[in-house]
Amino acid sequence: MSKKIEQAELAELTKQQNLKNRMLTDMGTLEVQKAQIVGSFAQLLADAEKTSAALEEKYGKITVNLEDGSYEEMQEQSDEQAD
Repeated sequence: MSKKIEQAELAELTKQQNLKNRMLTDMGTLEVQKAQIVGSFAQLLADAEKTSAALEEKYGKITVNLEDGSYEEMQEQSDEQAD
């Protein structure tokens, strides 16, 4: 006849194993969500770069006020001013 641990000990081990499995599943889900967010952020950066390039082509180098859409031309620094 095989020996057995107490029922309370078995219940505790089972509870811990179930919790560990649930946490591993949750971590995997979070990693997938993280990968999706990172991909979406990379796409947003690419889209923002395209928008900036299109605006620069149309208006030149400008800074835009995001509250009202007004813009000012950027002053380019000469080599003398940069030093």
